[in-house]
Amino acid sequence: MKLCMALFVCVAVLTAWFFTADAKELFITTIKDEPYAMSKGSELEGYCIDLISELSKKLGFKYNLHLVKDNRYGAMDSSGNWNGMIGEVIRGEADLAVAPLTVTAVRERFVDMTTPFIQTGLSFILREATDPEDSTFSLLAPFSTDMWIGIIIAFLLTGFCIFLVGRISPSEWAEPDTEEHSFTLLHSFWYITGALTLQGAGPHPKALSGRVVSAIWWLFSVLLLACYLCNLKSALNSNSKHISIKSFADLANQDVINYGTIESGSTMLFFKNSNNPVYRRIYQHMERKKSYVSNAEEGIRRTQEGNFAFIGEAVSLDLAVARYCKLTRSPEVISMRSYAIAAPLGSPLVKNLTVAILQLSESGELTYLREKWWASSCVGTGGAHISEALQPYDLRGLFLLLGLGLGIGLLLALLELLSRAHNQAKDGKKSCCLVLTSELNRRFGSGGESTEHDTSDKSKA
Repeated sequence: MKLCMALFVCVAVLTAWFFTADAKELFITTIKDEPYAMSKGSELEGYCIDLISELSKKLGFKYNLHLVKDNRYGAMDSSGNWNGMIGEVIRGEADLAVAPLTVTAVRERFVDMTTPFIQTGLSFILREATDPEDSTFSLLAPFSTDMWIGIIIAFLLTGFCIFLVGRISPSEWAEPDTEEHSFTLLHSFWYITGALTLQGAGPHPKALSGRVVSAIWWLFSVLLLACYLCNLKSALNSNSKHISIKSFADLANQDVINYGTIESGSTMLFFKNSNNPVYRRIYQHMERKKSYVSNAEEGIRRTQEGNFAFIGEAVSLDLAVARYCKLTRSPEVISMRSYAIAAPLGSPLVKNLTVAILQLSESGELTYLREKWWASSCVGTGGAHISEALQPYDLRGLFLLLGLGLGIGLLLALLELLSRAHNQAKDGKKSCCLVLTSELNRRFGSGGESTEHDTSDKSKA
């Protein structure tokens, strides 16, 4: 009995020594992890920074805060040594570790943990699928607005080019005075519309120039339709997968969307040590695909890029959803766990910190801090969101090919007309420029014939 009383007195004395105005300054280690601790100039701010400030006011101690050197929470290696914040506490380099430290059985054997200040569990986040109101125009989704404008311009230019080639080329329209022109402007657009739908519409070009333009447009249409259908299938498939994945079982039973978690973290260890067949399959998938990430920021970034699900603690994922509006969290939460402050084994600080945390919880201060740092503000969604729609620069080679084909077709048509004008000028002993001008007038106007007769009358006079 006397021994117990003596121990009680020793603990009380040590506690009083720690929490007096003249007590030594506590060395506290933490880690940069939004919103628990973030840089603000040369200082730190966040949930854990506010928490330790409130605790210091309640218990009356001074502290010196520093970031953990290796930027890790704490895991034991094969030789039994600890790294991260847990390692610093065990080695006596820090008196406390204040961070979102998950309470685990392994950690409890080497350090003392206070009562939890946050309760959470495991879940996963995905990028949201297309909104239901946008499904009306889902057929337009494979191409961006700029892409559709580019296709319309290409369609108009090609139709006008076929019309010009049909007018200029002598092989296509040999006698403008007697023959009817097959490729009117209306028929030219009808012809390329048939080619765009892979049906075709006659009559077809007879001249080499017309066939070059026609062949290039057919090639453009086939490749464009292939890109459209592939992107449409991918978008519809991705949307349906996103909609159907609501739980970890759904995640494990599909192979379209990759998924992962932080390497060597407590979340990975949970799946590794679990006997649940679904969770075992998830761990085996992550091992096989090597889909681990180095930190939460990388996991959130990959999720924003699409076709990736980041598995983590629900409270941290809720922050990502609050920050980035295109992300959504699964409603399923498994493996309930909690965050607590770590101290060396037998530390007299733990009891007082536990009481102070409970007082902050009962007064609503912890709830206030949670609402303060988890407030929804969809920042950076524009820059983070990567559109699945094809842009003009994605198919710039295809548009350049079409432009080159149209240019070659027009050049060939002009060369055909120039060759015919040269032969007529040689046979009639006339100026080549005069014959060429007359031909162009006959094909595009009605003044060619009268101009030729007037010139002939003047030469006779």
